[in-house]
Amino acid sequence: MLNEAEQQNSLPKLEPKHHKKGRKPLPKKLERDVIQHELNAPYCECCDAPLHQCGKEASEELKIIPQKVSVIRHERTKYACRQCEKTQTSSKIITARKPASMIPKSIGSADAFAAVVTAKYVDALPLYRQVNILNRSGIDISHSTLANWCVLLGSKNQVIIDAMKESLLKETLICADETTVQVLREKDRAAQSKSYMWVYRSGEFTANPIVIYDYQPSRSSACAKGFLGHYGGYLLSDGYAVYDCLEHVTQAACLAHVRRIFTDAQKARPSKKAGKIEKALNYIGKLYQIEKETKPLSSLERQRLRLENSKPILDDFHQWLIKAKSTALPKSALGKAINYSLNQWPKLLTYLENGEISIDNNVTERDIRPFTAGRKNWMFSTSVDRAKASANLYSLVMTCRANGINPYYYFQHLFTELPKCQSSDNLTDLMPWNMKSSEAE
Repeated sequence: MLNEAEQQNSLPKLEPKHHKKGRKPLPKKLERDVIQHELNAPYCECCDAPLHQCGKEASEELKIIPQKVSVIRHERTKYACRQCEKTQTSSKIITARKPASMIPKSIGSADAFAAVVTAKYVDALPLYRQVNILNRSGIDISHSTLANWCVLLGSKNQVIIDAMKESLLKETLICADETTVQVLREKDRAAQSKSYMWVYRSGEFTANPIVIYDYQPSRSSACAKGFLGHYGGYLLSDGYAVYDCLEHVTQAACLAHVRRIFTDAQKARPSKKAGKIEKALNYIGKLYQIEKETKPLSSLERQRLRLENSKPILDDFHQWLIKAKSTALPKSALGKAINYSLNQWPKLLTYLENGEISIDNNVTERDIRPFTAGRKNWMFSTSVDRAKASANLYSLVMTCRANGINPYYYFQHLFTELPKCQSSDNLTDLMPWNMKSSEAE
């Protein structure tokens, strides 16, 4: 076995990051209003001679304007044929078309739809608060109208979600997690029943990350099978037993869950004296240090260093767990942590097989967190249709975030271009990761 010094020496040396002190400059892409400041009488106070310009000193202040509301007025010119009018063969009036809308006959524009969706699904701003903000601008619009917008926009984006899912199922690795959601009006179910948002995501090392929320009324194996179908790649999860029913996947477990259980045991322990728990956390800490060093590397190089440096630590950790189990009380916090680790052990080793697999599922947990934060504000979904619409919109928001795209500008682009598309059109250009940088800024 390699000792710790040898492990560190075998890893590539990374230059330490130096963080500049002081205030960061304001982004160059922001619009700037330049105000010139000049002396009224540029004369020297000493000799009264005229002064000449020798340079400029610049400083910048941030300007914030509250939400701006305006109106787009469409004036459609009408045309008639004078010859037909004279001959009375016909009197047809032809009217110039206006751009197609996501919600025909609605007063909302693509910009308005993007603003409402971004405020709710990105900033967790409830619709009733958006109503109050619009009222301050003299816009009388109801909560139900904004809610209907969200439902329609979410459902009409199903074609985008389907295309994203098709791409996701081609990935080498899919990460999965789930969280609860309450739906008040669901067929044959009480309002207090728990439903679920299942979240599927491509691995953290992929070039174009995809995040998909899938609403389901339960947490059964049928839900996972319904989404993943015959997917035959790697599946990274928290060890939930339902995933064991999937026949074609190779499962990987999350080391962060192992660390969390040992950390909880450490907090529950009455004595502060270091012992077995700290020993386990020390093993885990060494594994994470290796991951930190190998993160910038290629998949193949990451796999090579894991086999060279992580595998010996894992072997030692496994032997330690087996030995510690013989002396730990099964129902104690430490005993439960040890048993969980040993039960997950084959899956915990899967990440050694492929450098595209992460050591944990934290990236998916981060993508599910905005939903749980928003849930604190809106508490529940009124109907299944609204829950599914929310799932679609959250999918687009989180995919934008994973790709470094501003969700507002993406929705603005999507809600403008999607109504122009036909059912047979290729939607590749409308995927979040294909937005041009100029459109995303």
